[in-house]
Amino acid sequence: MPINENTSLALANRFQVVIDAGEYNLGSWSQVQGLDVQWKLCDYRAGDSGNSRWFFPGFTEYSPIKLTRAACEDSVKVQQWLSSNSFAQKRNITGTIVLMDPANKPVISWEIHDPMPIKWSIASFEAGASKIALETLDLQHLGFLNDGIKA
Repeated sequence: MPINENTSLALANRFQVVIDAGEYNLGSWSQVQGLDVQWKLCDYRAGDSGNSRWFFPGFTEYSPIKLTRAACEDSVKVQQWLSSNSFAQKRNITGTIVLMDPANKPVISWEIHDPMPIKWSIASFEAGASKIALETLDLQHLGFLNDGIKA
């Protein structure tokens, strides 16, 4: 493949995270885990149909989302959002996670319904080690599909 001005070498995707319609822009994150959905299966068996059965999608179940990045100046914004949620969970808010390509263009986004922080941590600090301090933020939420959630 020829290299031209549109070729990106050695650059990685990143994730932009915004909460509550832009009130809290939590910045870029290098890793997002838990963007998944699972449907609990409901099945029905009639008494006179032998082994025959019908399958129906049950309720949806979403995993908590775990965001990871190197601690940076945006960590202050995370602290502000955490403080605003301490003992006072906000309802009917949305969060948006946008996958950005190496050229800083959006690829795909997920709108998270009612995100709530459930854990924040930063790696231990050691002056003698040349390690990057990693910040992690875990979010519980009501999903990212438009599947009829009513708050």
